[in-house]
Amino acid sequence: MSMKIPMRIFWLFSVLMGWLAIAIAASAQDAPVSARLLPGWTAADGAQMIGVELTLSPGWKTYWRAPGDAGIPPQFDWGGSKNIRTAEVLWPTPEVIFLQGMRSIVYKGRVVLPVRITPMDPSAPLSLRLGLDIGVCRDVCMPHQERLAQVVQDTGGTPVPAIAAAIASQPFTAREAGLRGAKCSLSATPDGLRLTARMLLPRAGATEDVVVETGMPDIWVSEPETQRSGDTLIATALLVGSQDGAIAIDRNQLRITVLGSTHAVDIQGCARG
Repeated sequence: MSMKIPMRIFWLFSVLMGWLAIAIAASAQDAPVSARLLPGWTAADGAQMIGVELTLSPGWKTYWRAPGDAGIPPQFDWGGSKNIRTAEVLWPTPEVIFLQGMRSIVYKGRVVLPVRITPMDPSAPLSLRLGLDIGVCRDVCMPHQERLAQVVQDTGGTPVPAIAAAIASQPFTAREAGLRGAKCSLSATPDGLRLTARMLLPRAGATEDVVVETGMPDIWVSEPETQRSGDTLIATALLVGSQDGAIAIDRNQLRITVLGSTHAVDIQGCARG
């Protein structure tokens, strides 16, 4: 454990330096990604479904909300928008790859990120302004910014196929996947905590990658080690705070995603094990 964090910091420093160099070199070239807002439809409860479409050049990739050690998650800034109470991104199932020996969780090609917007006044149009900051990588990585704006009127209740397909490609819920229980135990380590999650879950495919999110951005989570015995999937990860001192984990905020070769599963909350 004592070697892992310095190695990660060194790798991230190298990535940032690479981003700086490639961003300068790429300034006179076409960006490897384009983005646009897709109008969607009005849900029965008055929420407005829209999509953020990203189209990546061949060989390029961008990152999921929990990108792994070798990436940076997308940042959405809706400041300047009018008539928005909340905006929730619904994440389609991503792909797991390995970059320089580190796991990354990515999207490639064309991806639509559905967004569920709750308006302050359902009878009024939405004036959307989105500042989107993402990382894109090929052989090297670079930061990319998009500034998108659109006015969305009431679009009726007919789903837009591209957005609806992205919603359908989200991981299964725990119930849909047949989860019969998830328990998590925590034990102290010299650097933080060791989390062990035991999930009674049918196999999600021949390979299963597990992602653990704590809901606390100042806590680093290692790539979990996994093993399976029948219907029991066990994942063990190290949790390390950015500051010295004890860290506290709210088990209700734990989010465990199983990315299997057949399907993915989203488990929210984990009982005391």
